[in-house]
Amino acid sequence: MIMNKIGGGRRFQGKVAIVTASTQGIGFSIAERLGLEGASVVISSRKQKNVDEAVGKLKGKGIEVFGLVCHVSNAQQRKNLIEATIQKYGKIDVIVSNAAANPSVDSILETKEPVLDKLWEINVKSSILILQEAAPHLQKGSSVILISSIAGYQPQASMAMYGVTKTALFGLTKALATEMAPDTRVNCIAPGFVPTHFADFITSNADIRKAIEEKTLLNRLGTTEDMAAAAAFLASEDASYITGEVLVVAGGMPSRL
Repeated sequence: MIMNKIGGGRRFQGKVAIVTASTQGIGFSIAERLGLEGASVVISSRKQKNVDEAVGKLKGKGIEVFGLVCHVSNAQQRKNLIEATIQKYGKIDVIVSNAAANPSVDSILETKEPVLDKLWEINVKSSILILQEAAPHLQKGSSVILISSIAGYQPQASMAMYGVTKTALFGLTKALATEMAPDTRVNCIAPGFVPTHFADFITSNADIRKAIEEKTLLNRLGTTEDMAAAAAFLASEDASYITGEVLVVAGGMPSRL
């Protein structure tokens, strides 16, 4: 079905793409889309079982895929992710940093320090540390995409600190785009609400779901494929003159002027 949508495009033929936290949800759909367009994709998540299942699904669609365990807050596993990719494919063309955690629904002033540390470490710091490892191997014309959230513009009470870490990614996108130019483009996607395992506590509640749908101009939640299409565009040569930008993919949900 996705191939019909993209008309069999092969924008990533010969390219190597790493997508973190990519065995389910948005990360998996992004890896799938890049793979269907010809990329060799490197997927990872915290559990070997999830990695094996996702690799099996992608291989079943004829995608060249390599999977390994990588908890993004583990320095050795981050290093291994990059080293194993280089050993296997010799280069990196695309990195999509998708890992995120939201371990708390407390207000910011009630959030315990270990939780603040975890949010900061996984949602912001890990992107920086992975790029530090990967930067020497990024090709000319490469692309980095950070996955933020619509919550970065309007942090909501139940996920306020999570929202603030996602706001930080907007600034990180700008700063990295400056630092990595002209050889690497750095952009950011701010998804709206997408029913995934990660957003289950919101999207599985019928009342909350309806309230969110009513806030979007398109009257529906997003899909993981919507996010994958945006990522594939930003990572591709079609977006070769775009860097330092945030693409909001939220069905017209209010974000900014």
